[in-house]
Formats: sequence, C-alpha cells, structure tokens
Amino acid sequence: MTHLTLLAVFAAAQIGLGLYIGRRVSGTSEFFVAGRRLSGPMLFATLLAANIGAGSTIGAASYGYRDGLSAWWWVGSAAMGSVVLGLWVGPAIRRIAAEHDLRTLGDFLEWRYDWRVRVITSALLWVGTIAILGGQLLALSRTLEAVADWPRWVGAVLGGLVVVVYFTAGGMRSSVWVNLVQLTVKLVAFVVALPFAWHAIGGYDGLVLATDGGSYWSPWRGGASGWIYLAMLGPSFFLSPGILQKVYGARDDRAVRIGVLANAAALFVFAFMPVVLGMIARGLHPRLPNIDLALPTLLVHDVPLAVGSLGLAGLVSAEISAADAALFMLSTSLSQDLYKRFVNPNATDADVLRVARRASVGCGIAGIVIALISPTVGEALKFFYTLLSVSLFVPVIAGLASRRTGPPEVLAAILGGVAITAATQLGVGVRLPPGLTPAVLGLGASVAAWAMLRALRPPRVV
Repeated sequence: MTHLTLLAVFAAAQIGLGLYIGRRVSGTSEFFVAGRRLSGPMLFATLLAANIGAGSTIGAASYGYRDGLSAWWWVGSAAMGSVVLGLWVGPAIRRIAAEHDLRTLGDFLEWRYDWRVRVITSALLWVGTIAILGGQLLALSRTLEAVADWPRWVGAVLGGLVVVVYFTAGGMRSSVWVNLVQLTVKLVAFVVALPFAWHAIGGYDGLVLATDGGSYWSPWRGGASGWIYLAMLGPSFFLSPGILQKVYGARDDRAVRIGVLANAAALFVFAFMPVVLGMIARGLHPRLPNIDLALPTLLVHDVPLAVGSLGLAGLVSAEISAADAALFMLSTSLSQDLYKRFVNPNATDADVLRVARRASVGCGIAGIVIALISPTVGEALKFFYTLLSVSLFVPVIAGLASRRTGPPEVLAAILGGVAITAATQLGVGVRLPPGLTPAVLGLGASVAAWAMLRALRPPRVV
C-alpha cells in the first residue's frame, strides 16, 4: 500500500505541473517546438527523459534477465545513434527547420521531396508510434502488476490517463518541464537502487554463482541480444520524428550539440544499470512467469521499502516520459501533416492546436489497446524501431547529404525496405543467419533500391 500511495502522489504531481505549464500555451509554436527556445541543458533533459523509457528500463532489464550482459546493446545502441544526431543530423536539420518554420518531420520531407513522401512516411510512422506508446503503457501495467497484482488493463488505463492529461495541456512546453522532474527521479532511483540490489545478491561472486555462465556474461552476443541491436536501434535515435522535433525546439546549433551529446554520454553509462539489475533479478527470482516482471519484482521484494518506492517512481517516470514522446509524435503529425496539409489547408493556428489536442486523446486510447494485446514490452518496441529505421534512413540522410536525390529514389527506398522487412518479419519458420535481422535486411534493401534508381536516373539538382 505504501508503494501505491507514493506512486499515486507522484502521478498527481506530474499532472498538476503539466496543467500549470499548459495554461501558458496558446499556439502551435509553443505546443510543437516550445517556441524554439530550448537551451542545451533543457534539450538534454527532455531528450534523456524520452530516451530512458520503458524499453531502456523494463525492456533492458528483461533482456538482461534472459540473455545477460549483452543486453547492454539495447541502450548502448541508442547512445551511438545519439552521437550521430549530435554531431551532424541534429544541427543540420535544426537550421533548415528554423529557416523555413518547419514544425514536424513531415514538413521537412515535403519541403525536401514532395507530398507523396510526406504521406507515406507519416502513415508508416503513425502505425509504428502507436506501438511504442502501447509498449510504454504495457510497461506501466507490469509495474503495477508487481506492486499490487492489478490486472493489465488497470495499469494501461491509468498510465494513459496521466500522460494524456498533462501532455494535452501544453504539448512540448509541458513535456519539457515534466520531463525534467521525471529525469531527476529516474536517475536518482537507479543510482540508489543498484547498490542495494548488488548487496542482496552477494556482490560479484554471488551474481556469478546465481546466474548462467558462458554467453550470459559475453558483452557482444548472448541469446537474442547483442550487437545485432545496433542496426535496429542506432538509426532510430537520429531519425525519430519525436527526437528530431525536440531538436527543432533548440535555440541554436550549440544548444543541439551540448544537449544531444550530453544525452549520449548519459546513455552510455546508464546502459549498464538496468541490465545488471535484470541479471540480479535472474539470480534471485529465476522462474518469473514473464521477463518484463524482472525489474519491478526486484524493487518490490529485494531492496528496502524506501529504495523500492523510489525505484518504482523511477520506472513510472521512465514509462510516462517515453509515452509522452510518442504522443507528441502522433498528435503533431496528425494535426500538421494530415489535417493542416490535406484536410483543411486554411485552418487557423487555433484550429490546428485544437486538432492536436484531440489527436492526443484518440492516440492515447489506441495506445491502451496496443498495451492490452502486446506480449512483452520489448516486442512492442522492436516493431516501432525497425519500422522507423527502415522507412526514414534514406529520406533523412539523403535529404541532408545529397542534393541529387529526388522523390522517385526515396519512394523506392521506403517501399523496398519496408517490403523486405515485412516479408522477413512475417516469414514464419524462416531462420536467418546470425547477424541478419529484419532490420539489417530492410536497411540493406532500402539503400540498394535508392542506389539502383539513382544510378539509372539522370542527375537531379534541387
């Protein structure tokens, strides 16, 4: 009951802060890009809060529980992708967005190519982003299941309610300030919980004795985890519409570099924490009915009450902060890329803001449904990350690096990559060689389709 009371108070505080900040938001510039006034530290906070979500906590711990040390690559790949974002993609796309008043990634893709690229990528990402929202809400339901044995639907609905209320109030402006609180809680929670869990297992010797040897301690590959996550996860962290739109909100290139690279450094260090906690949970609770319960179970049963409550608050922070990032992608894209661009081109700023808020509610409901049908957090997120990497790699990278690339090459890359990925993903019974995943094959097919069509078509200068 103590755990639940503290979590309820924390959730109410997030809603209250979001509503308070939201009172100052009256236009889409504040809702979509925070008025383009984010400093480096604020960008760091909102990016890291979004990146340390259910996948980086519940998901990484569950893979650490199942596969061992190689699960580090789940978050480590995100750190590597963030380096690319901070050194090149982020500053380059921020300058374009500021110069042309771009609000979404769809705005960039239409500005650089044409409306067809905007429509196809937006449609694909709506499907994928619903999956990531569902994954965050599923993780929250797992936390409440471990704390109070509540059924899945209760946690999914309550989590959806919290994030929809505070995000709908103020969009990015609300999220930035709520994320700052969430980030502080989650980082303190993991730093405090890890030593207590380490002591509970008996330190390094106890962990070695309680867990499997061999590949379980390999940093490169163990079970289904390892460096193979790099192709699926790395590109997502310099291509994600939600991340890029946060970069749009930076006040200058220096803020982008400081905020994004500091976020990358923090992810490199944090990547070990949930994995080690998952391995400890494996030693203490080797027969959990679901691997997603590894981290919540550890925090409820194996550390002091106050530490466990802080750790659970950190989990809730992680899940809700990543959920609002997904909701941000969905609501801004649906209102700007669909409504403003195609349904009502003459819509006023107030009309677009109203649609964005309504879209937040509708997408929150859809995310709850996904949370109720997904088997594990990791599986829900894998679908999103794979689709994101395959569909956006060529459009964004070629859009920034090659002025000769036009709509035909990009459309061929998107459709070819997604087709190969889907065929591989749905190929029941097909066993791929080690290192070849649907994400790797899809990225390869996408780049090959782009290169082939570019070689066949005459040069195009934009």
